[in-house]
Amino acid sequence: MTPGIELGTTASVWGALALAVLLAGLHLAAPRIRGLPFIPERATGSFAGGLAVAFVFLHLLPDLAAGNEAVGEALSDVVEPTPLLELAIFLVALAGFTAFYGLERLADRHGDDDGTTGSVRVYWLHLGSFMLYNALITYTMILRVRTGLLFAILFTIAMGLHFLLTDRGLAEHYPRRFRSSGRLLLAASLLVGWILGAIAAPVSTVAVALLTAFLGGSVLLNVFKEEIPSARSSSFAWFTCGLVLYAALLGIITAIEE
Repeated sequence: MTPGIELGTTASVWGALALAVLLAGLHLAAPRIRGLPFIPERATGSFAGGLAVAFVFLHLLPDLAAGNEAVGEALSDVVEPTPLLELAIFLVALAGFTAFYGLERLADRHGDDDGTTGSVRVYWLHLGSFMLYNALITYTMILRVRTGLLFAILFTIAMGLHFLLTDRGLAEHYPRRFRSSGRLLLAASLLVGWILGAIAAPVSTVAVALLTAFLGGSVLLNVFKEEIPSARSSSFAWFTCGLVLYAALLGIITAIEE
């Protein structure tokens, strides 16, 4: 993605904090947003899903392709380029997708919140993976803000609305535990990620590309798992509205930054 408005280091750190706080607030407010009066939950969920799907195809996948080029250039002096090496970034994304799929399978089998040792372990493993997921989002946020403020804001909007979907899924798997502690821990993990980024910001292009790829694989799974299943009540009209809105915003921002 073409860099946009570039900021200095200090401004980027505080800008990233503002976006991290916004994301944490959206996490905490997710149940209220989904339950807005006069707007059915299937509408808010489908709108968020459409926006997240547009984010995947128009923002995330191009980022993965750009990251693959960066990894190839960085490693070209160390190892001889091969077709397998050219797939490296996508293999990392696949690993992220697979890891979160495995956790979802565990949650389906043992996530009934019944208080047994097995369900407790699965809950903390599942929640911990999403805490890592959130921390990765804000760990790389300072770099995103520094290289393109408008794109970072658009990324934040997509992730914030995506949280409506992940929040719904976790609340269904663990209605008691997630309500009492999970949502707060997920919000806190966003701030922890920002703190880590402020203390030890990623400087390696390869490291950022690999982190983004792993995050991308998990985003892909969560987007399609939460929005696509036919058994879930959803609205195609609202889904399309979210998709078109994100595509339009991305087009406008891209035109502004050229």
